[in-house]
Amino acid sequence: MMSNPDSRKKILCLFDVDGTLTKPRNAIEPHIKDFLVSKLRSKYYIGLVGGSDFSKISEQMCGLEVLSKFDYVFSENGLVEFRNGALQPPVQSIQSYMGEEKLQKFINFCLAYLSKITLPVKRGNFVEFRTGMINISPVGRSCTQAERDEFDKYDKQHLIRKKMIEAIEKEFPGIGLTYSIGGQISFDVFPHGWDKRYCLKLLEQEGFEAIHFYGDKTDPGGNDHEIFTDERTVGHKVTSPSDTISQLEQLLS
Repeated sequence: MMSNPDSRKKILCLFDVDGTLTKPRNAIEPHIKDFLVSKLRSKYYIGLVGGSDFSKISEQMCGLEVLSKFDYVFSENGLVEFRNGALQPPVQSIQSYMGEEKLQKFINFCLAYLSKITLPVKRGNFVEFRTGMINISPVGRSCTQAERDEFDKYDKQHLIRKKMIEAIEKEFPGIGLTYSIGGQISFDVFPHGWDKRYCLKLLEQEGFEAIHFYGDKTDPGGNDHEIFTDERTVGHKVTSPSDTISQLEQLLS
C-alpha cells in the first residue's frame, strides 16, 4: 500500500514507456508494475511521458488504472496531461500551430513519398494525426507484431525512416518542425520545443527537488534525447525494462 503522499520525498521519477517500462507496444509485465506502484511510489512521485496518445499508453499500462497508479501521465509529450488522475485543459494543438493549408501540404508530401518506396510489407495507418504531433509510419501502424519486428530489422539496415526525414527537411526547410525517431516502426513530427521537454514546463510549479528521467532512446535523433540531456532532469539511459528496475533499485538503496 502506498504511504501518505505527503510523506514522500519531493522527487519525481519520470519514465518513457516503450523500451523503458515495456517491450515496444507490449503491456507492462506485472512484476514491473508492482515494483513501481508498491515500492517506488511509496518513496517518490512517479510519472509517465510518451509520444503516443493516451489510448495507446493506457493499453500498455493496464488500462485506466494507470491514472490512479501514477501521479502524472503525459501523453503526446505532455500536450495531453493527466495530473492526480484528472485531465488538464489542453494548451496547444499542432493543427492550430500549422494551419490547415500547411498541414495538408505536409501530409500530402508524406503520402506521396511513401507511395514510391517498396518495403517487405505495407499495411494501413501510415499517417496518424494527434493533438500535438503527427506520427509517420512507413510500414503502417496496422502491422502485426511479426511485421513490426521485420520492419525494425529492415530499417536498421536500410535507414528508411532516416532517409524519409531527410527528404521532408529538404522539401520543407525552415518550417519549424522537429523529427524524432522512436519505437520500431515510426517517427514523430512536432513543432520545435514540443518534444518530451514540453512536460517539464507543466512540472515547473510542482516544486520538485529533482526529476529523474529514464529512457532508452537517448542518443541524438531519439525521442528521449532532449529531455535526457535537459538541465532540469537527471538523465538515466536504460536498455530494457529489467535494466530500468536495476537502476531504480540503486536509487532506492
